[in-house]
Amino acid sequence: MVSRSKHDWDSFETSWDFKTFPILELRSGIDIPPTESVEECWNRWNELTVERISRMQGLETENNRLFIDAYGLQDELSPEVPLDQITLARADKQKDTRRLLSYFIGCLMGRYSLDEPGLIYANAGNVGFDSSRYRTFRADDDGIVLVTDIEWFPQEAARQFEKFMRTAWSDGRLAENLRWVAAQLSPKAGEEPIETIRRYFSTSFFKDHMQTYKKRPIYWQFSSGKQKAFECLVYLHRYNESTLPRMRHEYVLPLMSKIEAQIETLAGHADEYGTRSGGLLDTSGSTSERNKLAKQLETLKKKQVELATFDEKLRHYADMRISLDLDDGVKMNYSKFGDLLAEVKTITGTKD
Repeated sequence: MVSRSKHDWDSFETSWDFKTFPILELRSGIDIPPTESVEECWNRWNELTVERISRMQGLETENNRLFIDAYGLQDELSPEVPLDQITLARADKQKDTRRLLSYFIGCLMGRYSLDEPGLIYANAGNVGFDSSRYRTFRADDDGIVLVTDIEWFPQEAARQFEKFMRTAWSDGRLAENLRWVAAQLSPKAGEEPIETIRRYFSTSFFKDHMQTYKKRPIYWQFSSGKQKAFECLVYLHRYNESTLPRMRHEYVLPLMSKIEAQIETLAGHADEYGTRSGGLLDTSGSTSERNKLAKQLETLKKKQVELATFDEKLRHYADMRISLDLDDGVKMNYSKFGDLLAEVKTITGTKD
């Protein structure tokens, strides 16, 4: 019973002895035909958990029967153990999909690898990080993963997840597998699967991550604010003094240029008097199309203002060359970055 319970617990990444995400293990094996379908892997996981729970229920019922017989309590107690009292993991499409996405982020950050089981990198300051241990699926170069709600860079999380799915399962069944994953993330009407996955990373991943790690996250979300102009995840163990300068110069400053260019595409160029013309708004034919473009333009302008404010703060903290002492814990280290980070009050207990 103990070994079964431990094996069950080790299927979660919060276990010290976590090896790999169980659905990945069920792609093939002894007496298991290979499959390139994520759904089929989940079905196998569902069957496995049902079998484990049934076996555990039988063992606990037998233990109860032995004790009842030993103490002569047949007329007072029943040996039967209800299924809802068996605390082993149960397959759940929505929760398991979120666990898959969390494992993917771990692989992208370099915490895990498709080439080796268990924890791969959890040192400090990116010291000793060995990129050769991530051959099948490459870990991110700097431990900075973009989770913006618009696809501004090819390095963003949703596109990297596409690569992960091609590698872990199959390029030939990529579309099918992405549809299955997106279907478990409450897709909106008219959304493409990649858009649903991108929206999850932008709006829900960090909340789920905080819940998993009891408000002591290992992936920290830097956020420009409510408009979500810029958001990224940084792996705590790979953060170093060059992380913020790199974040600013490789992502934030280029993003400011991208937003400005998109605004010009919609509104046109401004003349010497500040009047704009030549944009998509000027050439749009229908009223509904103009309204749609006008709304996009308004959103981009808000993002532009927010990003400029964020950049000033980021430049200030980047110049400070902040270092972390992991012995101080997440709460203390998280507080060193002011409001550059999301959910500061939730994690540190204070807004400051």
